[in-house]
Amino acid sequence: MKMNKPEKPILVTKPFLPEKETFMNYVDGIWQRDWMTNQGPLHHQLEDELKSYLGVENLTLTVNGHLALEIAIRGLGLTGEVITTPFTFASTIHSISMCGLKPVFCDIKPSDLTMDEEQIESLITEKTSAILPVHVYGHPCNTAKIEEIARRHGLKVIYDAAHTFGVRLNGQTLSLQGDVSIYSFHATKLFHTIEGGALVYKDPGLKQVFDDYKNFGIHDEEHVAYVGGNAKMNEFQAAMGLCNLKHIDEIIAERREITLRYRKNLEGQAGITLFYPDRAPGVEYNYAYLPVLIDRDAFGVSRDELHAALKANDNVVARKYFYPIGTEYDCYRELAAESRVPVAKAAGQSVLALPIYNGLSLEEVDYICECILNKKQS
Repeated sequence: MKMNKPEKPILVTKPFLPEKETFMNYVDGIWQRDWMTNQGPLHHQLEDELKSYLGVENLTLTVNGHLALEIAIRGLGLTGEVITTPFTFASTIHSISMCGLKPVFCDIKPSDLTMDEEQIESLITEKTSAILPVHVYGHPCNTAKIEEIARRHGLKVIYDAAHTFGVRLNGQTLSLQGDVSIYSFHATKLFHTIEGGALVYKDPGLKQVFDDYKNFGIHDEEHVAYVGGNAKMNEFQAAMGLCNLKHIDEIIAERREITLRYRKNLEGQAGITLFYPDRAPGVEYNYAYLPVLIDRDAFGVSRDELHAALKANDNVVARKYFYPIGTEYDCYRELAAESRVPVAKAAGQSVLALPIYNGLSLEEVDYICECILNKKQS
């Protein structure tokens, strides 16, 4: 039986919420202790449990993923220019600019929309201090090649791993790559702490540096080591994280089933490109996003036309994600003139993120796919 048009919109994402009683049990403890922030016991417990789940030794929690990026940049002492991708969320690029550095845009690969490692060296100058790639939609970058380039040129590597919670490469968490990897734990992410973020890093000496930077640069009661800001995760965020971490395996498993249903319905359809990161050697994927590329010539309508029609006619809210790309932001127009990113530009004009979240039924997935295919014109 076919599903009728839903009364409420099917949104591109919804936050996972744990049992209210479990969360409130943690909240009761906050009330009993009168300790709401400044690295309280739930903050430390979440750090420990995340290190255990991820299999890492060094992890620092933050109030959000953006400030985690800024702390990584400042903590590593970067200067001058940082090579990054325009095909990302604004936060990645802004973190470089907010720290007084210049973002230099590298194009992406059409195969997985991650940074094209073959173009990096042509962008390195005497001012370059780091490379900041993005594991787009959780698709792993070519970390081996990127880090080989970084070693030869004496550069740091920070990975924006905001989309990668639960992704593993050759049995290890993807966040072990590079000097630092950052997570976002925003409510829309696979694993969330309402708002939140984290840094994962190899050098244990960075722990104190990152902790200082996230607390106004304060090293101890009598010493302020750095010009820092406030990026501390509070106890309510940590409580949500502790609740959600208990469900992470079932969250990923459910999203895998949703992804497989999308593939069953859309695979082989002319004009629709799907991605298969879980088929790459050594990759354990998290199924956090469902991006497709719409080829107007082969599909018959453009991405923008499809996006508008799904919302207006079918109550399906997809997202043009990422659009516009970084070089099209008003604030980076001067940098756009010196950037050559045709693949990223084409992706920005054709990518559509389809609804995927825990609780989305397979019947709803079938409905979404039917609506998409009904828009196709030969």
